Amino acid sequence: MVIALRRVLISDEVDPKCVKILENNGIEVIKNTKLSKEELLAEIPKYDGLIVRSATKVTADVINAASNLKIIGRAGTGVDNIDCQAATRRGVIVMNTPGGNTLSAAEHTCTLIIAMTRELTLAAQSMKEGKWDRKRFMGSELNGKTLGIIGLGRIGKEVAQRMQSFGMRTIGYDPIIGGDVCSEWGVEWLPMEQIWPQVDYITVHTPLIPQTKNLINDTVFSACKKGVRVVNCARGGIIDEDALLRALESGQCAGAGLDVFVEEPPKDSPIVKHPKVIATPHLGASTIEAQTRVAEEIAQQFVDLTNGTSLFGAINAPALANALSPETKPLVSLGESLGSLASAVAAGASKSVQLTTYGASLSNAGKYLNAAVLAGYLRNLASGDHVLNLVNSPVLAKEADLQVDVKHEDTVPGSFCCLVAVTIQTSEGPITFKGTVSGSNATLVEIQGAAFSIPPVLRGPALVFKGNNSALLSVANGLEKVGSRLTSLSLSQEVDSALWGVVHLDKSLNSSFSTVVGDSLQAAHQIVF
Repeated sequence: MVIALRRVLISDEVDPKCVKILENNGIEVIKNTKLSKEELLAEIPKYDGLIVRSATKVTADVINAASNLKIIGRAGTGVDNIDCQAATRRGVIVMNTPGGNTLSAAEHTCTLIIAMTRELTLAAQSMKEGKWDRKRFMGSELNGKTLGIIGLGRIGKEVAQRMQSFGMRTIGYDPIIGGDVCSEWGVEWLPMEQIWPQVDYITVHTPLIPQTKNLINDTVFSACKKGVRVVNCARGGIIDEDALLRALESGQCAGAGLDVFVEEPPKDSPIVKHPKVIATPHLGASTIEAQTRVAEEIAQQFVDLTNGTSLFGAINAPALANALSPETKPLVSLGESLGSLASAVAAGASKSVQLTTYGASLSNAGKYLNAAVLAGYLRNLASGDHVLNLVNSPVLAKEADLQVDVKHEDTVPGSFCCLVAVTIQTSEGPITFKGTVSGSNATLVEIQGAAFSIPPVLRGPALVFKGNNSALLSVANGLEKVGSRLTSLSLSQEVDSALWGVVHLDKSLNSSFSTVVGDSLQAAHQIVF
Protein backbone atom coordinates (compact mmCIF):
# COMPACT_ATOMS: atom_id res chain seq x y z
CA MET A 1 0.00 0.00 0.00
CA VAL A 2 1.40 3.38 -1.07
CA ILE A 3 0.08 6.73 0.13
CA ALA A 4 0.71 9.56 -2.32
CA LEU A 5 2.09 12.74 -0.75
CA ARG A 6 2.48 15.44 -3.35
CA ARG A 7 2.49 18.60 -1.21
CA VAL A 8 3.52 18.98 2.44
CA LEU A 9 3.07 22.04 4.63
CA ILE A 10 5.57 22.73 7.42
CA SER A 11 3.96 25.21 9.81
CA ASP A 12 6.57 25.27 12.60
CA GLU A 13 10.32 25.82 12.62
CA VAL A 14 12.23 22.61 11.86
CA ASP A 15 15.77 21.92 10.76
CA PRO A 16 16.31 22.64 7.04
CA LYS A 17 17.29 18.99 6.51
CA CYS A 18 13.59 18.10 6.77
CA VAL A 19 12.77 20.18 3.69
CA LYS A 20 15.79 18.86 1.82
CA ILE A 21 14.94 15.19 2.37
CA LEU A 22 11.34 15.67 1.27
CA GLU A 23 12.24 17.67 -1.84
CA ASN A 24 14.97 15.20 -2.83
CA ASN A 25 12.24 12.55 -2.92
CA GLY A 26 9.92 14.49 -5.20
CA ILE A 27 7.63 15.99 -2.57
CA GLU A 28 6.74 19.68 -2.89
CA VAL A 29 7.27 21.50 0.40
CA ILE A 30 5.82 24.81 1.53
CA LYS A 31 7.20 26.18 4.79
CA ASN A 32 5.11 28.88 6.43
CA THR A 33 5.50 29.38 10.16
CA LYS A 34 3.50 32.62 10.34
CA LEU A 35 0.00 31.24 9.73
CA SER A 36 -2.82 32.32 12.00
CA LYS A 37 -5.51 29.74 12.72
CA GLU A 38 -7.79 31.34 10.15
CA GLU A 39 -5.02 31.30 7.55
CA LEU A 40 -4.22 27.67 8.36
CA LEU A 41 -7.87 26.69 7.90
CA ALA A 42 -7.86 28.32 4.46
CA GLU A 43 -4.50 26.87 3.46
CA ILE A 44 -4.66 23.29 4.71
CA PRO A 45 -6.99 21.86 1.99
CA LYS A 46 -4.12 22.26 -0.50
CA TYR A 47 -1.89 19.71 1.23
CA ASP A 48 -1.55 15.95 1.60
CA GLY A 49 0.76 16.18 4.61
CA LEU A 50 1.43 18.51 7.55
CA ILE A 51 4.55 18.71 9.72
CA VAL A 52 4.46 20.55 13.05
CA ARG A 53 6.35 20.88 16.29
CA SER A 54 4.63 22.41 19.33
CA ALA A 55 3.44 25.83 18.18
CA THR A 56 0.78 24.79 15.66
CA LYS A 57 -2.45 23.60 17.26
CA VAL A 58 -3.92 20.97 14.95
CA THR A 59 -7.49 21.13 16.21
CA ALA A 60 -10.56 19.28 14.96
CA ASP A 61 -11.48 22.39 12.93
CA VAL A 62 -8.16 22.23 11.10
CA ILE A 63 -8.42 18.49 10.49
CA ASN A 64 -12.01 18.71 9.23
CA ALA A 65 -11.00 21.50 6.84
CA ALA A 66 -8.13 19.42 5.47
CA SER A 67 -10.01 17.64 2.70
CA ASN A 68 -6.86 16.11 1.18
CA LEU A 69 -4.81 15.53 4.32
CA LYS A 70 -3.45 12.02 4.75
CA ILE A 71 -0.83 12.43 7.47
CA ILE A 72 0.18 14.76 10.30
CA GLY A 73 3.78 14.48 11.45
CA ARG A 74 5.03 15.79 14.79
CA ALA A 75 8.78 16.45 14.82
CA GLY A 76 9.05 15.34 18.43
CA THR A 77 7.47 12.85 20.81
CA GLY A 78 4.30 14.25 22.37
CA VAL A 79 1.22 14.91 20.27
CA ASP A 80 -0.67 17.04 22.79
CA ASN A 81 -1.15 19.78 20.20
CA ILE A 82 -2.90 17.41 17.75
CA ASP A 83 -6.51 16.26 18.07
CA CYS A 84 -5.75 12.59 17.48
CA GLN A 85 -9.37 11.52 17.88
CA ALA A 86 -10.52 13.87 15.12
CA ALA A 87 -7.63 12.76 12.91
CA THR A 88 -8.44 9.09 13.42
CA ARG A 89 -12.10 9.60 12.53
CA ARG A 90 -11.06 11.31 9.30
CA GLY A 91 -8.65 8.51 8.48
CA VAL A 92 -5.61 10.78 8.88
CA ILE A 93 -2.41 9.18 10.17
CA VAL A 94 -0.80 10.88 13.17
CA MET A 95 2.93 10.24 13.38
CA ASN A 96 5.68 11.30 15.76
CA THR A 97 9.41 10.71 16.14
CA PRO A 98 9.55 8.65 19.34
CA GLY A 99 13.31 8.30 19.57
CA GLY A 100 14.59 11.58 18.18
CA ASN A 101 14.91 13.53 21.41
CA THR A 102 15.50 10.59 23.78
CA LEU A 103 19.12 11.39 24.60
CA SER A 104 18.54 15.12 24.98
CA ALA A 105 15.58 14.62 27.33
CA ALA A 106 17.49 12.04 29.36
CA GLU A 107 20.52 14.31 29.69
CA HIS A 108 18.33 17.23 30.76
CA THR A 109 16.71 15.06 33.43
CA CYS A 110 20.09 14.01 34.77
CA THR A 111 21.26 17.63 34.73
CA LEU A 112 18.33 18.69 36.90
CA ILE A 113 18.98 15.86 39.35
CA ILE A 114 22.62 16.88 39.73
CA ALA A 115 21.82 20.60 39.91
CA MET A 116 19.28 20.02 42.71
CA THR A 117 21.70 17.88 44.68
CA ARG A 118 24.37 20.61 44.75
CA GLU A 119 22.03 23.66 44.62
CA LEU A 120 23.94 24.87 41.58
CA THR A 121 21.53 27.54 40.41
CA LEU A 122 21.37 29.29 43.79
CA ALA A 123 25.13 29.01 44.25
CA ALA A 124 25.80 30.45 40.79
CA GLN A 125 23.39 33.34 41.39
CA SER A 126 25.06 34.03 44.75
CA MET A 127 28.42 34.34 43.02
CA LYS A 128 26.98 36.78 40.47
CA GLU A 129 25.80 38.89 43.40
CA GLY A 130 29.39 39.08 44.67
CA LYS A 131 28.97 36.61 47.54
CA TRP A 132 31.18 33.73 48.65
CA ASP A 133 28.78 31.65 50.73
CA ARG A 134 30.27 28.14 50.91
CA LYS A 135 28.52 27.05 54.08
CA ARG A 136 25.06 27.98 52.80
CA PHE A 137 25.22 25.62 49.84
CA MET A 138 26.11 22.34 51.48
CA GLY A 139 25.08 19.61 49.03
CA SER A 140 24.81 15.83 49.14
CA GLU A 141 26.18 12.97 47.09
CA LEU A 142 24.15 10.92 44.67
CA ASN A 143 26.16 7.81 45.43
CA GLY A 144 24.07 5.36 47.42
CA LYS A 145 20.82 7.24 46.90
CA THR A 146 17.70 5.65 45.37
CA LEU A 147 16.11 6.98 42.19
CA GLY A 148 12.51 6.05 41.39
CA ILE A 149 11.73 6.14 37.67
CA ILE A 150 8.07 6.19 36.68
CA GLY A 151 7.91 5.23 33.02
CA LEU A 152 10.60 2.85 31.80
CA GLY A 153 10.53 3.55 28.08
CA ARG A 154 13.38 4.95 26.00
CA ILE A 155 14.02 8.03 28.14
CA GLY A 156 13.53 6.25 31.46
CA LYS A 157 16.05 3.62 30.42
CA GLU A 158 18.67 6.20 29.40
CA VAL A 159 18.22 8.12 32.67
CA ALA A 160 18.63 4.92 34.67
CA GLN A 161 21.87 3.93 32.97
CA ARG A 162 23.37 7.40 33.38
CA MET A 163 22.46 7.78 37.03
CA GLN A 164 23.72 4.29 37.83
CA SER A 165 27.16 5.59 36.85
CA PHE A 166 26.84 7.97 39.83
CA GLY A 167 26.30 5.01 42.13
CA MET A 168 22.54 5.42 42.40
CA ARG A 169 20.21 2.50 42.98
CA THR A 170 17.46 2.61 40.36
CA ILE A 171 13.96 1.26 40.90
CA GLY A 172 10.91 1.95 38.78
CA TYR A 173 7.47 1.17 37.45
CA ASP A 174 5.93 0.85 34.00
CA PRO A 175 2.52 -0.69 33.16
CA ILE A 176 3.87 -2.24 29.94
CA ILE A 177 7.57 -2.90 30.42
CA GLY A 178 7.97 -5.64 33.00
CA GLY A 179 10.64 -6.55 35.49
CA ASP A 180 12.30 -9.14 33.24
CA VAL A 181 13.05 -6.43 30.68
CA CYS A 182 14.10 -3.52 32.90
CA SER A 183 16.27 -5.77 35.05
CA GLU A 184 18.52 -6.21 32.00
CA TRP A 185 19.55 -2.58 32.37
CA GLY A 186 19.76 -2.45 36.13
CA VAL A 187 16.29 -1.29 37.21
CA GLU A 188 14.30 -3.16 39.83
CA TRP A 189 10.61 -3.17 38.86
CA LEU A 190 8.24 -2.47 41.77
CA PRO A 191 4.60 -1.48 42.21
CA MET A 192 4.34 2.27 42.76
CA GLU A 193 3.14 1.95 46.35
CA GLN A 194 6.39 0.13 47.17
CA ILE A 195 8.51 2.73 45.38
CA TRP A 196 7.46 5.85 47.32
CA PRO A 197 8.86 4.97 50.78
CA GLN A 198 12.26 3.99 49.35
CA VAL A 199 13.19 6.82 47.03
CA ASP A 200 15.35 9.88 47.51
CA TYR A 201 14.52 11.14 44.00
CA ILE A 202 11.55 10.62 41.66
CA THR A 203 11.59 11.27 37.93
CA VAL A 204 8.57 10.81 35.66
CA HIS A 205 8.68 9.78 32.00
CA THR A 206 5.10 9.05 31.00
CA PRO A 207 2.59 10.64 28.62
CA LEU A 208 -0.05 12.92 30.09
CA ILE A 209 -3.21 10.82 30.00
CA PRO A 210 -6.11 10.56 32.49
CA GLN A 211 -4.27 7.79 34.35
CA THR A 212 -1.14 9.92 34.85
CA LYS A 213 -2.68 13.33 35.51
CA ASN A 214 -1.60 14.45 39.01
CA LEU A 215 0.13 11.10 39.44
CA ILE A 216 2.53 12.65 41.96
CA ASN A 217 0.14 14.17 44.49
CA ASP A 218 -0.36 14.79 48.20
CA THR A 219 -0.81 11.08 48.88
CA VAL A 220 2.45 10.24 47.16
CA PHE A 221 4.43 12.96 48.91
CA SER A 222 3.11 11.82 52.29
CA ALA A 223 4.20 8.25 51.49
CA CYS A 224 7.75 9.36 50.69
CA LYS A 225 10.66 10.00 53.02
CA LYS A 226 11.01 13.58 54.21
CA GLY A 227 13.29 15.46 51.82
CA VAL A 228 12.41 13.62 48.62
CA ARG A 229 13.22 15.47 45.39
CA VAL A 230 11.22 15.26 42.13
CA VAL A 231 11.94 15.89 38.44
CA ASN A 232 9.52 16.32 35.54
CA CYS A 233 10.85 16.61 32.00
CA ALA A 234 7.88 14.80 30.50
CA ARG A 235 4.57 16.69 30.55
CA GLY A 236 3.12 19.36 32.81
CA GLY A 237 0.34 17.98 34.98
CA ILE A 238 1.92 14.63 35.85
CA ILE A 239 3.08 16.25 39.08
CA ASP A 240 0.26 18.07 40.88
CA GLU A 241 1.72 21.58 41.13
CA ASP A 242 -0.45 22.56 44.11
CA ALA A 243 0.57 19.40 45.99
CA LEU A 244 4.22 20.05 45.11
CA LEU A 245 4.02 23.58 46.46
CA ARG A 246 2.56 22.30 49.74
CA ALA A 247 5.30 19.65 50.00
CA LEU A 248 8.01 22.24 49.33
CA GLU A 249 6.63 24.61 51.94
CA SER A 250 6.41 21.86 54.57
CA GLY A 251 9.86 20.50 53.79
CA GLN A 252 8.47 17.08 52.80
CA CYS A 253 9.93 17.79 49.38
CA ALA A 254 13.46 19.21 49.42
CA GLY A 255 13.56 20.31 45.80
CA ALA A 256 12.12 20.01 42.32
CA GLY A 257 13.50 20.21 38.81
CA LEU A 258 10.74 21.18 36.39
CA ASP A 259 11.03 21.56 32.63
CA VAL A 260 7.29 21.35 31.90
CA PHE A 261 4.22 22.98 33.42
CA VAL A 262 0.44 22.76 33.37
CA GLU A 263 0.34 26.18 31.72
CA GLU A 264 3.10 27.02 29.26
CA PRO A 265 4.46 29.55 29.56
CA PRO A 266 3.46 29.73 33.25
CA LYS A 267 2.07 33.07 34.38
CA ASP A 268 3.12 34.38 37.79
CA SER A 269 3.65 30.84 39.06
CA PRO A 270 4.66 30.41 42.72
CA ILE A 271 6.22 27.08 41.74
CA VAL A 272 8.58 28.71 39.25
CA LYS A 273 9.57 31.39 41.76
CA HIS A 274 10.12 28.97 44.65
CA PRO A 275 13.78 28.93 45.81
CA LYS A 276 13.81 25.12 45.99
CA VAL A 277 12.72 24.75 42.36
CA ILE A 278 14.97 24.73 39.31
CA ALA A 279 12.68 25.70 36.43
CA THR A 280 13.59 25.58 32.74
CA PRO A 281 11.37 26.58 29.78
CA HIS A 282 10.62 23.15 28.24
CA LEU A 283 14.20 22.55 27.09
CA GLY A 284 14.22 18.73 27.18
CA ALA A 285 14.42 18.40 23.40
CA SER A 286 16.14 21.73 22.80
CA THR A 287 19.51 20.62 21.56
CA ILE A 288 20.97 21.04 18.11
CA GLU A 289 21.38 17.29 17.80
CA ALA A 290 17.83 16.45 18.85
CA GLN A 291 16.23 18.98 16.52
CA THR A 292 18.32 17.74 13.63
CA ARG A 293 17.37 14.14 14.39
CA VAL A 294 13.62 14.72 14.68
CA ALA A 295 13.60 16.79 11.47
CA GLU A 296 15.45 14.08 9.57
CA GLU A 297 13.36 11.31 11.10
CA ILE A 298 9.94 12.82 10.36
CA ALA A 299 10.97 13.58 6.78
CA GLN A 300 12.29 10.06 6.25
CA GLN A 301 9.14 8.58 7.79
CA PHE A 302 7.07 10.55 5.25
CA VAL A 303 9.28 9.29 2.42
CA ASP A 304 9.06 5.68 3.60
CA LEU A 305 5.29 6.00 3.67
CA THR A 306 5.13 7.32 0.11
CA ASN A 307 7.39 4.47 -1.02
CA GLY A 308 5.26 1.93 0.81
CA THR A 309 8.26 0.54 2.68
CA SER A 310 7.32 1.18 6.32
CA LEU A 311 5.12 3.13 8.72
CA PHE A 312 7.27 3.97 11.73
CA GLY A 313 6.06 6.30 14.45
CA ALA A 314 2.35 6.15 13.61
CA ILE A 315 0.35 6.31 16.83
CA ASN A 316 -3.15 5.67 15.45
CA ALA A 317 -2.65 3.22 12.58
CA PRO A 318 -1.50 -0.24 13.76
CA ALA A 319 -3.41 -2.02 10.98
CA LEU A 320 -1.93 0.28 8.32
CA ALA A 321 1.57 -0.51 9.56
CA ASN A 322 0.86 -4.18 8.91
CA ALA A 323 -0.48 -3.31 5.47
CA LEU A 324 3.00 -2.06 4.55
CA SER A 325 4.86 -5.10 5.87
CA PRO A 326 5.72 -7.68 3.17
CA GLU A 327 4.88 -10.48 5.61
CA THR A 328 1.44 -9.25 6.64
CA LYS A 329 0.36 -7.15 3.66
CA PRO A 330 -1.40 -10.11 1.90
CA LEU A 331 -3.28 -10.89 5.12
CA VAL A 332 -4.53 -7.31 5.38
CA SER A 333 -5.65 -7.51 1.75
CA LEU A 334 -7.44 -10.79 2.55
CA GLY A 335 -9.23 -9.22 5.50
CA GLU A 336 -10.41 -6.25 3.42
CA SER A 337 -11.56 -8.51 0.58
CA LEU A 338 -13.52 -10.83 2.87
CA GLY A 339 -15.10 -7.78 4.49
CA SER A 340 -16.13 -6.39 1.08
CA LEU A 341 -17.57 -9.76 0.05
CA ALA A 342 -19.51 -10.09 3.30
CA SER A 343 -20.89 -6.56 2.95
CA ALA A 344 -22.03 -7.17 -0.64
CA VAL A 345 -23.82 -10.40 0.24
CA ALA A 346 -25.43 -8.86 3.33
CA ALA A 347 -26.19 -5.61 1.45
CA GLY A 348 -24.73 -3.83 4.48
CA ALA A 349 -27.64 -4.95 6.63
CA SER A 350 -25.75 -7.13 9.09
CA LYS A 351 -24.92 -5.50 12.41
CA SER A 352 -22.76 -8.38 13.55
CA VAL A 353 -19.39 -9.47 12.19
CA GLN A 354 -17.46 -12.46 13.51
CA LEU A 355 -13.75 -12.63 12.63
CA THR A 356 -12.00 -15.94 13.31
CA THR A 357 -8.33 -16.61 12.63
CA TYR A 358 -6.93 -20.14 12.41
CA GLY A 359 -3.28 -21.15 12.79
CA ALA A 360 -0.57 -20.35 15.31
CA SER A 361 0.99 -17.80 12.97
CA LEU A 362 -2.19 -15.71 13.19
CA SER A 363 -2.50 -15.74 16.98
CA ASN A 364 -2.11 -11.94 17.15
CA ALA A 365 -3.38 -11.10 13.66
CA GLY A 366 -6.88 -10.28 14.85
CA LYS A 367 -5.57 -6.97 16.22
CA TYR A 368 -5.02 -5.62 12.71
CA LEU A 369 -7.28 -7.90 10.65
CA ASN A 370 -10.20 -6.50 12.64
CA ALA A 371 -9.64 -3.05 11.09
CA ALA A 372 -9.04 -4.56 7.65
CA VAL A 373 -12.32 -6.52 7.67
CA LEU A 374 -14.21 -3.46 8.88
CA ALA A 375 -12.65 -1.26 6.18
CA GLY A 376 -13.82 -3.70 3.53
CA TYR A 377 -17.24 -4.14 5.07
CA LEU A 378 -17.94 -0.41 5.48
CA ARG A 379 -16.42 0.79 2.22
CA ASN A 380 -19.68 0.83 0.26
CA LEU A 381 -21.53 2.38 3.18
CA ALA A 382 -19.17 5.26 3.96
CA SER A 383 -20.31 8.83 3.46
CA GLY A 384 -18.54 10.85 0.82
CA ASP A 385 -17.14 13.55 3.10
CA HIS A 386 -14.02 11.59 4.00
CA VAL A 387 -12.10 8.48 3.05
CA LEU A 388 -12.62 5.14 4.77
CA ASN A 389 -9.41 3.28 5.55
CA LEU A 390 -7.61 1.14 8.10
CA VAL A 391 -7.13 4.15 10.38
CA ASN A 392 -10.76 5.06 10.93
CA SER A 393 -12.67 1.85 10.19
CA PRO A 394 -12.90 0.74 13.88
CA VAL A 395 -14.17 4.19 14.91
CA LEU A 396 -16.77 4.34 12.14
CA ALA A 397 -17.89 0.78 12.86
CA LYS A 398 -18.54 1.73 16.48
CA GLU A 399 -20.51 4.78 15.37
CA ALA A 400 -22.54 2.56 13.02
CA ASP A 401 -23.30 0.23 15.94
CA LEU A 402 -21.56 -2.61 14.10
CA GLN A 403 -20.67 -5.34 16.59
CA VAL A 404 -17.37 -7.12 15.99
CA ASP A 405 -16.20 -10.29 17.72
CA VAL A 406 -12.67 -11.59 17.19
CA LYS A 407 -11.71 -15.19 17.95
CA HIS A 408 -8.65 -17.34 17.35
CA GLU A 409 -8.01 -21.07 17.09
CA ASP A 410 -4.57 -22.60 16.72
CA THR A 411 -5.89 -25.62 14.80
CA VAL A 412 -6.43 -24.99 11.07
CA PRO A 413 -9.24 -26.85 9.27
CA GLY A 414 -8.06 -28.76 6.19
CA SER A 415 -4.53 -28.58 4.82
CA PHE A 416 -4.04 -24.83 4.97
CA CYS A 417 -1.22 -23.21 6.94
CA CYS A 418 -3.57 -20.44 8.04
CA LEU A 419 -7.16 -19.41 7.49
CA VAL A 420 -9.31 -16.31 8.05
CA ALA A 421 -13.09 -16.57 8.38
CA VAL A 422 -15.70 -13.80 8.39
CA THR A 423 -19.26 -14.58 9.45
CA ILE A 424 -22.23 -12.26 9.04
CA GLN A 425 -25.88 -12.51 9.98
CA THR A 426 -28.43 -12.28 7.16
CA SER A 427 -32.20 -12.71 6.95
CA GLU A 428 -31.54 -16.31 5.92
CA GLY A 429 -29.15 -16.98 8.78
CA PRO A 430 -25.38 -16.73 9.21
CA ILE A 431 -23.04 -16.91 6.20
CA THR A 432 -19.34 -17.65 6.58
CA PHE A 433 -16.60 -16.74 4.09
CA LYS A 434 -13.17 -18.35 4.48
CA GLY A 435 -9.96 -17.30 2.81
CA THR A 436 -6.23 -17.77 2.92
CA VAL A 437 -3.07 -16.38 1.39
CA SER A 438 -1.40 -18.11 -1.54
CA GLY A 439 1.97 -16.56 -2.31
CA SER A 440 1.16 -12.85 -2.19
CA ASN A 441 -2.49 -13.29 -3.21
CA ALA A 442 -5.64 -13.28 -1.09
CA THR A 443 -7.80 -16.24 -2.13
CA LEU A 444 -11.32 -17.42 -1.32
CA VAL A 445 -11.47 -20.96 0.07
CA GLU A 446 -15.18 -21.48 0.68
CA ILE A 447 -18.55 -19.84 1.17
CA GLN A 448 -21.00 -21.35 3.64
CA GLY A 449 -19.26 -24.72 3.58
CA ALA A 450 -19.09 -24.86 -0.22
CA ALA A 451 -15.37 -25.26 -0.99
CA PHE A 452 -13.69 -24.12 -4.19
CA SER A 453 -11.55 -26.76 -5.90
CA ILE A 454 -9.51 -23.90 -7.38
CA PRO A 455 -9.67 -21.01 -4.88
CA PRO A 456 -10.27 -17.74 -6.75
CA VAL A 457 -7.97 -14.76 -6.22
CA LEU A 458 -9.79 -11.83 -4.65
CA ARG A 459 -8.88 -8.97 -6.97
CA GLY A 460 -10.36 -6.67 -9.59
CA PRO A 461 -14.03 -6.41 -10.55
CA ALA A 462 -15.82 -9.67 -9.93
CA LEU A 463 -19.27 -11.19 -9.82
CA VAL A 464 -20.09 -13.58 -6.98
CA PHE A 465 -23.25 -15.62 -7.57
CA LYS A 466 -25.22 -18.51 -6.14
CA GLY A 467 -27.37 -20.91 -8.15
CA ASN A 468 -27.81 -24.41 -9.50
CA ASN A 469 -25.85 -26.18 -12.24
CA SER A 470 -27.47 -24.03 -14.94
CA ALA A 471 -26.49 -20.79 -13.21
CA LEU A 472 -23.28 -20.47 -15.18
CA LEU A 473 -25.20 -20.38 -18.47
CA SER A 474 -27.41 -17.55 -17.11
CA VAL A 475 -24.34 -15.60 -16.01
CA ALA A 476 -22.58 -16.05 -19.36
CA ASN A 477 -25.67 -14.98 -21.31
CA GLY A 478 -26.22 -12.00 -19.02
CA LEU A 479 -22.63 -10.81 -19.39
CA GLU A 480 -22.85 -11.05 -23.16
CA LYS A 481 -26.02 -8.96 -23.22
CA VAL A 482 -24.45 -6.13 -21.17
CA GLY A 483 -21.24 -6.14 -23.22
CA SER A 484 -18.93 -7.60 -20.59
CA ARG A 485 -16.88 -10.77 -20.57
CA LEU A 486 -15.37 -13.02 -17.95
CA THR A 487 -11.62 -13.39 -17.66
CA SER A 488 -11.65 -16.32 -15.22
CA LEU A 489 -14.14 -18.51 -13.41
CA SER A 490 -14.12 -20.54 -10.20
CA LEU A 491 -16.97 -22.76 -9.03
CA SER A 492 -17.50 -24.30 -5.62
CA GLN A 493 -18.72 -27.77 -4.89
CA GLU A 494 -22.47 -28.18 -4.74
CA VAL A 495 -24.06 -28.08 -1.30
CA ASP A 496 -27.83 -28.49 -0.82
CA SER A 497 -28.37 -28.38 -4.60
CA ALA A 498 -26.63 -25.02 -4.93
CA LEU A 499 -23.12 -23.81 -5.72
CA TRP A 500 -21.23 -20.55 -5.55
CA GLY A 501 -19.25 -19.04 -8.38
CA VAL A 502 -16.73 -16.22 -8.70
CA VAL A 503 -16.38 -14.64 -12.13
CA HIS A 504 -13.58 -12.15 -12.75
CA LEU A 505 -14.62 -9.46 -15.24
CA ASP A 506 -12.81 -7.31 -17.75
CA LYS A 507 -14.70 -4.26 -16.46
CA SER A 508 -17.30 -3.30 -13.87
CA LEU A 509 -20.92 -4.07 -14.70
CA ASN A 510 -23.69 -1.54 -15.09
CA SER A 511 -26.90 -1.83 -13.13
CA SER A 512 -28.77 -3.53 -15.99
CA PHE A 513 -27.10 -6.89 -15.34
CA SER A 514 -29.54 -7.97 -12.62
CA THR A 515 -32.44 -7.11 -14.93
CA VAL A 516 -31.01 -9.24 -17.74
CA VAL A 517 -30.37 -12.25 -15.51
CA GLY A 518 -33.76 -12.02 -13.82
CA ASP A 519 -34.67 -14.74 -11.34
CA SER A 520 -32.33 -17.40 -12.70
CA LEU A 521 -29.86 -16.92 -9.83
CA GLN A 522 -30.46 -17.21 -6.11
CA ALA A 523 -27.99 -14.38 -5.55
CA ALA A 524 -25.61 -12.22 -7.59
CA HIS A 525 -23.28 -9.59 -6.16
CA GLN A 526 -20.83 -7.36 -7.99
CA ILE A 527 -17.67 -6.53 -6.02
CA VAL A 528 -14.53 -4.55 -6.80
CA PHE A 529 -11.78 -6.01 -4.63
